[in-house]
Order: sequence, then structure tokens, then C-alpha cells
Amino acid sequence: MLQAQQVEELVNLVTSMSRECVIEQFRSYRASFPVDFTREYLESQDTEQLKHLFLALCLQSQRMPELPTAA
Repeated sequence: MLQAQQVEELVNLVTSMSRECVIEQFRSYRASFPVDFTREYLESQDTEQLKHLFLALCLQSQRMPELPTAA
């Protein structure tokens, strides 16, 4: 279970993501259940809706996303 501090970090992280980053996160996120949004569906949603859906996905999975680190 995510702790309160982790939830706050998650909200801040998702809020700062670009649209492209959120879409890529949907494609690579390892959820404990099937996530089957098509690319067409994701691209048809506005950025705020994508962020809301991704935050919900992370909270339901109780996992922080794995973001690539800068080299």
C-alpha cells in the first residue's frame, strides 16, 4: 500500500508529465491487472483526462511508475 507521502509524490509526478510521457507510461506500466487502452483511445483523450486515468491506474495497482532516469 502506498503511504501518504508516496501518494503525494505520485500526484506531483503525474501532474508534471507531458502528454507523450503519460501515453508511454500506459504502454509500459506493469499493473496487477490487464490494461488494454488502445493507442487510438489514448490519443483521443485530452491531457488532463490521461493524467487522471494514469493516476487512478497507479493508485489501484498501489505502484509508483518506473520512469527512465537521465543518463
